[in-house]
Amino acid sequence: MSPTTTTAVAPKRKLRPARKQVSPGEIDKTEGPHPGKEYNLWYNKWAGGDKEDALASKTLSQSRCILIRDAGYTRADATGNKFCCLFFARGCCPYGHECNYLHRLPIPSQQTDHSRDCFGREKHAEYRDDMGGVGSFNRANRTLYIAKMQESPDKKQTEETLLRHFGEWGEIVKWNILYNRGIAFVTYRHESNASFAKEAMANQSMDSGEILNVRWATEDPNPGEKIAESKRIEEEGQKHIGSMLDEDLIEAAQTLRALEEGDEEDWYPIEASGSAVEERKRDGRSASPRRNRHNESEQEGVGRTREGGSGLGGKVGLLDADALENVRFYAELRRKQAEEVKKRESLKVVDLGGGKGKGKGGMALLGGYGSDDESE
Repeated sequence: MSPTTTTAVAPKRKLRPARKQVSPGEIDKTEGPHPGKEYNLWYNKWAGGDKEDALASKTLSQSRCILIRDAGYTRADATGNKFCCLFFARGCCPYGHECNYLHRLPIPSQQTDHSRDCFGREKHAEYRDDMGGVGSFNRANRTLYIAKMQESPDKKQTEETLLRHFGEWGEIVKWNILYNRGIAFVTYRHESNASFAKEAMANQSMDSGEILNVRWATEDPNPGEKIAESKRIEEEGQKHIGSMLDEDLIEAAQTLRALEEGDEEDWYPIEASGSAVEERKRDGRSASPRRNRHNESEQEGVGRTREGGSGLGGKVGLLDADALENVRFYAELRRKQAEEVKKRESLKVVDLGGGKGKGKGGMALLGGYGSDDESE
């Protein structure tokens, strides 16, 4: 009995419904004291209290999102809604699987509308003065400014704590910690993950009970970083546009560019029509009007020299040898077709004007109609 080999099959991942993070009425929505004098509807904030410290009146968030526990499918997975739930990111969505928004991290490939963030909120042309809010659609910002951090004596421990808490919301490609100042900068690979992390970590604490101040970071003044960022945006734009174009359209554009630049190695062979193929067979020439330059360029150059033409690479005037050969071929084909039409017209006139009977003239017309034989 031969031993049988069994292949291990990975267990299917069971989809679970999203968890209801809080119960209705569990979150205290009473507002604390605000430093402003009047409420600005445009910026969605209190204004006029610049002399007071607005960050000092911040309170620790009453809830927090834990992806491994709270994420799951919702109604948005069935309806096709691509936006995430803002209250899920903040850890206070009471609807769970009945929510009309996604309860998971945003997928960058599905975020096609750059005028809105991953929660569906409209962006503004400029950032707020405090670099808070939704953000701007004029710049793809992937970096967050994090303040009010409590540092540990060990720098490695501080770095590990920062990456552990903020790495939960997406892939981090770069970070920088300003030690002894409680400030850090975190750059995500995708802007949608940075937007989600900004809302998820606002007014949260890491390991020391601090209240974090998370804002959008201003543009990096480093010239090298500016060049790298512009290059990255250009590459992503080309990749995105290329994924939306049709392959046939790209091939046609490449062929047209090769024709304009004169790169004959990239030209595509042009198939001749049926009548052109027959004419070339009669004349003993190839069925394709375009020859292979690699095999016949030297022979054509010698032939042109003997005929008195230019033998320098087979180029005569503005056209090369292949182009002239194609022009001569189609001109000769047009001349033969014109002669054949004239011959048929002359046969019709002779048969109709001979006066030897209508039946015979009619038979002659039928015999010569549509015939390609030159012997008639």
